[in-house]
Amino acid sequence: MGTKISIIGAGSAVFSLSLIRDLCLTPSLRGSTISFMDIDQDRLDAAYVLCKRYAEEVGIDLDLRKTTDRRESLDGADFAINTALVAGHQHMRDGFEIGLKHGYRFGGSYHIMHDEGFWINYYQYRLFESVVQDMLELCPQAWLLLVANPVLAGVTYIGRKYPKAKLVGLCHGFRGVYRLARVLGLDSEHLTFEIPGVNHFVWLTKCYHKGEDVYPMLDRYLDEHAQTDDPYGELRPKRVDLYRRFGIYPIGDTGGVGGGAWPWWYHTDAETEKRWREDPASFWDGYFTRNAQRVAEIKRVAADSSIRVTDFFPPRASGEVMVAIIESMVCDTPRVIIGNILNSGGFVPGVPQDFEAEIPLLVSKRGIEGIQTSPLPDAVLSYVLIDRVGPVNLELMAYDQGSKELLLQLVMMDPWTRSEGQARSLLDDILALPYHQEMREHYR
Repeated sequence: MGTKISIIGAGSAVFSLSLIRDLCLTPSLRGSTISFMDIDQDRLDAAYVLCKRYAEEVGIDLDLRKTTDRRESLDGADFAINTALVAGHQHMRDGFEIGLKHGYRFGGSYHIMHDEGFWINYYQYRLFESVVQDMLELCPQAWLLLVANPVLAGVTYIGRKYPKAKLVGLCHGFRGVYRLARVLGLDSEHLTFEIPGVNHFVWLTKCYHKGEDVYPMLDRYLDEHAQTDDPYGELRPKRVDLYRRFGIYPIGDTGGVGGGAWPWWYHTDAETEKRWREDPASFWDGYFTRNAQRVAEIKRVAADSSIRVTDFFPPRASGEVMVAIIESMVCDTPRVIIGNILNSGGFVPGVPQDFEAEIPLLVSKRGIEGIQTSPLPDAVLSYVLIDRVGPVNLELMAYDQGSKELLLQLVMMDPWTRSEGQARSLLDDILALPYHQEMREHYR
């Protein structure tokens, strides 16, 4: 029998097309069964039709199936890829609006002004747990590739509670190292690097190009060029300042304009953000607008059979690592990828061993093995513990105990909380949203 891959949340047509495209470019996985699963029938149908047309256009032999029944999709699977967002973008935006009303800002606010908002995470935890429970019953040897946020808290929660589950979290933020290489005129094919940390908070501790240390090249570039010379937008003032402060370069969401937009002190007010050329509010507006435009475009292409899907989505590798992981395990083709697992081997020194770590992983027929990394600077590690480990542990305690008081303490830890009254008002307003009845009953 061939490999069976279940995609949970396959109605996200952009993601599903990326996966199918990469499968089409991986001859060793021809004949695989791909089970598309989503509870939204219309989005599921559109994604299935697009991917089927894509596979036919490139002439790849894949057994594509669709279902709204998750257990049917998971039954007998070798791999499950969870890309589902339960609450949806509108619920995220509603929470952001409440946060802004109560004086919260983008910038270091991971559990409020971010796509890891506690009211989003609640529904994600329930989904993650139910998927793992089904897998342990229906396909106990299958690997779960967790792509949906919150990867950091999700890997931590599932890894602790279900030690028998085979789980790896994936995020493409680490690919920021390739943007940095392009700025420096380096060929990514000859790049080797180490990027340890926790998800959305990773740092470039080592980087070599054809064996030569990249950091002196970066220093020369910064001495000789204005940051406005960077056509890729990688060397923004905040990232460069963080590099000069801590001696290692922040990668991906760590110093990004979106995500958690860490750290908060570059975002204290509009004037400060302007000085550092930061505008996370515009980033999020653009993010939601682009997402809506992509969904509309995909619906248009799906409805018009005269359009070649490969013209809309050319057959070239996406840069995501899901298919590479699957091929490595199925075909015993060892490779190193960046992923998220429990820090059980102390792979990132100083991070608790029952907490998620983002590290290089050796993937092969044997499975997934963490690779030891260099220590982070003490100051960086302190921020990892204060801004990521502490709040996530508190949120998971609140979720496990159904404690509104602990959830309030999570809001109190946000860098923009100035009083208990402010925190209580925000929490009460979010829980009062009409579609949060289940969450209100959980957190008592």
